[in-house]
Amino acid sequence: MSFKTGLIKIAIKCTPNFMVIWVANIILKGIAELKDFSFDLEPRSAYVQVQLAGEVETIDVWMEDFAIVKNDGAYHLVIQKAESNRLWLSNILSRITGKAWKIPEIPQIASHLELIAELFKPEIVVQEVPELEAPKQETIQEQQAPQQQEPEHEKN
Repeated sequence: MSFKTGLIKIAIKCTPNFMVIWVANIILKGIAELKDFSFDLEPRSAYVQVQLAGEVETIDVWMEDFAIVKNDGAYHLVIQKAESNRLWLSNILSRITGKAWKIPEIPQIASHLELIAELFKPEIVVQEVPELEAPKQETIQEQQAPQQQEPEHEKN
C-alpha cells in the first residue's frame, strides 16, 4: 500500500458520518435526503438510507465486497453483493452484481484512477469476471414484426 493510499484510508475512517450526510444533503436538496450512511473500507461495506422528496418511506441500500480491478488496461467496478428494502431496487441490483462494469475514461479523473484502484483493490484475488456487454438493440421493425411460426406439417 502506498503512502497516499494509507493517508486516504485514515481520512475516510476519521471523517464523521454526520459530515458526509450534511454535504450529501446540500447536494441532494429538493431531490432526496440522506438519512443514514456508513462506509467501511476494510470489509468493503456500505449502507445508505435515503428519503426521496415527497415520499414517506425511506429506501435502504446495502453493498458488500466491492472493488475496482484492472483488466486488459481498463479499470472495472465489481460489486459482489447488493440489496435493498425495495423489491424493484433489489431486482435491479441483482442484475449488476457479480459483473465487471468498465469505468469510462473521464479526463478529469484519469490521472487518479490508479490511486482509486489501489484504494479499492480487492482483498482477495477476484476471478476473471466477464465484462458486461450492452444488450442487443432491436430495431422498431424487429419489435413490430410478428413471430413467424413453422406450420405444423413442416415441423415433422
